[in-house]
Amino acid sequence: MPAPFDPIASPASQAPASRPSAPRPRRRRLARLAWCAALAGGVALAYAAYWWTEEVNTEKLRAAGAQRLEVYAASLENLLDKYDFLPHMLELDKDVLALLEHPADGARRQEVNDYLERLSRQAGSRIIYIVDLKGRTLAASNWRQKGSFVGDDIGFRPYLQNALRGRPSGFYGVGTTSGEPGYFYARGVHRAGRMLGVAVVKVNIEEQERGWVQGADKVMLADANGVLFLSSAPDWKYRTLRPLSAGVRAHLEQTRQYHHLPLPPLRIAQDEPRGDGTRVVAIGSPDGATAGAANAPRLLMQTRSLAPRQWTFIHLSDLSQVRASARAAALFACVAYGFLLLLFLYVRQRLKAKAQLQDANNNLELMVAERTSRLAHTTQSLMDEMAVRRQAEQQLHRTQNELYQAGKMAVLGQMSASITHELNQPLTALRTMADNAVLLFERGRMDEARQNLAKISQIVARMGGITGKLKSFARKSSADLAPASMHTAISNALVLVERRLELDKVAFTLDIPPADIYALCDSNRLEQVLLNLMSNALDALGTLERGAPRALAVSVARTPEAVLIRVADNGPGLSDEARGHLFEPFYTTKPQGEGLGLGLAISEQIIRDFGGSLRAEPADTGACFVIELKPASVKHDG
Repeated sequence: MPAPFDPIASPASQAPASRPSAPRPRRRRLARLAWCAALAGGVALAYAAYWWTEEVNTEKLRAAGAQRLEVYAASLENLLDKYDFLPHMLELDKDVLALLEHPADGARRQEVNDYLERLSRQAGSRIIYIVDLKGRTLAASNWRQKGSFVGDDIGFRPYLQNALRGRPSGFYGVGTTSGEPGYFYARGVHRAGRMLGVAVVKVNIEEQERGWVQGADKVMLADANGVLFLSSAPDWKYRTLRPLSAGVRAHLEQTRQYHHLPLPPLRIAQDEPRGDGTRVVAIGSPDGATAGAANAPRLLMQTRSLAPRQWTFIHLSDLSQVRASARAAALFACVAYGFLLLLFLYVRQRLKAKAQLQDANNNLELMVAERTSRLAHTTQSLMDEMAVRRQAEQQLHRTQNELYQAGKMAVLGQMSASITHELNQPLTALRTMADNAVLLFERGRMDEARQNLAKISQIVARMGGITGKLKSFARKSSADLAPASMHTAISNALVLVERRLELDKVAFTLDIPPADIYALCDSNRLEQVLLNLMSNALDALGTLERGAPRALAVSVARTPEAVLIRVADNGPGLSDEARGHLFEPFYTTKPQGEGLGLGLAISEQIIRDFGGSLRAEPADTGACFVIELKPASVKHDG
């Protein structure tokens, strides 16, 4: 009986029927080796895809984390440097020096308490206090509060000891009296080369946590002992990176830096160093819900030193998504490899078929490649079109914001004369009172000099209020809507026009309920609209004959559906032509050079962005504009 036909072997290699077929076992071994090599190649490809994807995504996380650490470090340094001058400033105050020289002077102590209270409120610090050489607090800005520092003995604090040795220093700790954490600045107070005491400023840096990463990634700040005193994860705050030694705990107990907090260590279940200086760690849940390294999420740890304070910023990036991407890449590599392997077997099988079928297969592959290319080109074109459209929308949004800001600057420019006059009068008064204060000091009339200085402080506070309102009005605002107080918005706008009301002798009336009314809008942009409407009304009143009565009225009312703000004057009013073009850009009834005709157009666009409307209502005399906004409610604590 003849041997069966083998399509792979050549006819010459076929053995006679009476002899065994020797190449068959060899071909089987080669086939098994080929399948093993193919399987090993698939495993190696999957591992390489997993490793490469994990490394690339981990490097992206590392770069993003390093950038965030630089931003957080710069923000914290800026905040700390902001208050560095305050202790030195106290050294220049005569009352502070007098109190340190005469600590038993009760009247002087009260004056310094009041001064520190005002200074702390103006500077935005938490507490400012004066300490004598024995570590006893003589005066403090919180003297009115129940937990006043006055009379406390803080000689054990390291920052005070360093300052008494002539080394100004900073110190983070939890207050032993109030229990509130903060950063302490301490500097010696000298007179004629002799140290009289120490000035200490405490500021709150906890607000930095609010701007840190929230969600899977975490940011922490550790001191030289590894204590985490700031953390975007509240459960990890006041924990340690490693167990504290007995000596360190004794030192912390002595200085009461963390006021008897237990300071337990983090449950670090895994810690693996990487070649780029980062580490992969697994931190268990503080409450023990996550047990062991098997269930704890893997995190990429990056550090950034904050010299010379010996602090360390720590950024933890969640590697779960990185590992998921790596697994997906490995799975895709396996699928692709399997597809290629099947394609190879398919092509090999097709090579054994007829030539006509081979040609048809080649044509089909060419068609698939062309269709894939066209589809890729179409997809890329759509993506490019979407990118161009997004850029156009962003440019339009930026242009609108710049137009709103230009409208603000135009209004401020028109009001510059009255604002300059408003500031020149108190400046002249300040100069005169300062000269008088010098004469009173020389003549020893201290009580009158204090009264003079108190008046100077009041004038400076008034000027600060004016410039503060100008700064708040001129700043760029966001497009986010939130409940805004109508009392506050109208009050802020009136501050910028009250001088003009006095100069033009305009009778102003405000009709608003005692209870505050809130509307859904951006307060800064609403003030811009109110200021524009009141400025237009004052311009219209300026066209009246000399001696004619001038009146400007603002009223606020709330209905269940809307908040209505009316701005009315008794000026010449609006013509029919003006009403038809009222909110068109570049249309103005003012003389050439006194207006661009953009104020009402910008105001109408701002109110429309709030979801409201701006319109002109008929009036018996003058003009009346009505702002309609959506009402908002505000929840009050307590």
